[in-house]
Amino acid sequence: MERKLASIRIIKDIAPIENADSIEVATVDGWHCVVKKDEFKVGEKVIYCEVDCLMPHTDARFEFLRPRGFRIRTIKLRGQISQGLVLPLSYLPEDDYNLGDDVTELLGIVKYEPPIPAQLRGTIKGNFPTELLSKSDEIRVQNLQELLTKYKGIKVSMKEKLDGSSLTAIYHDNTFRVCSRNLELLETDDNAYWKTARSEGIEDKLKSVGRNIAIQGEMIGFGIQGNKYALKSTECWVFNVVDIDTRRYYSNTEVVEFCNTYGFKCVPDLGECDLVDDIDALVEMAKGNSVLNPKVNREGIVFRPVTPIHDPDFGWISFKAINPNFLLKYDE
Repeated sequence: MERKLASIRIIKDIAPIENADSIEVATVDGWHCVVKKDEFKVGEKVIYCEVDCLMPHTDARFEFLRPRGFRIRTIKLRGQISQGLVLPLSYLPEDDYNLGDDVTELLGIVKYEPPIPAQLRGTIKGNFPTELLSKSDEIRVQNLQELLTKYKGIKVSMKEKLDGSSLTAIYHDNTFRVCSRNLELLETDDNAYWKTARSEGIEDKLKSVGRNIAIQGEMIGFGIQGNKYALKSTECWVFNVVDIDTRRYYSNTEVVEFCNTYGFKCVPDLGECDLVDDIDALVEMAKGNSVLNPKVNREGIVFRPVTPIHDPDFGWISFKAINPNFLLKYDE
């Protein structure tokens, strides 16, 4: 399921904000956004711009965002968390827009990308090898109401989402490869991805499996995202194992067994639950402290069916709920 930074959606609900006379909170799918009072109505078709949209600084209509660098962030106004920007259809060229239409390019919006530290840039070998496996990227639960309703009641596993950099290590046709989220990297002495792969002996571990295999994990630790877990070096914590030849993703139980068998660290397990279709409840579950460092907020939770499910429209079902307290503290 491809992310749409700005798309046509419907106002599902509007509610007052305590002690606020000029603003109210609008619900768009699972997102809560602060808007001007009486600007929108329930059932109205609108433009919804997600968190991390970088609005065009040359468009005078977005001048109010200059103090925030024109970036849409998670903020709190009068005690109400707001995630995203709601705009009227009048911001678009006149046309007949349908629900779900992607209007990102029409508005000149691009995705905000945080600056990459030197040790994480690496030397590019090529694009991520999507012919072997998919990039690791979870959709936020606020965009998945229909999917939640469809699969309500299934048993899902919950894993802590760690705040680091995505690392994919591949052993394919007797060749070892290391990738960031979007790129394959050449091995160099100063690159954190390869240094972590070597320090953790990932090539030898994957080679010992005896077939074409890949792991995807979160690289955390010294020099990465402020090192919230207070580690003295970098480490890779695995959340995916992929059989490359069949493109089969291991179940949660299989991932844990694989990590135990071959000596990998597995992202912290938070148990299982029956999936509910209440987005606010799932976001509430994401709140809490990290297993790895109880002194800090965890970034969130990744939910996956205990028995993997490949949905014809969505693909392999896996999604995240981000802890809003984490975003308010660290989303700078």
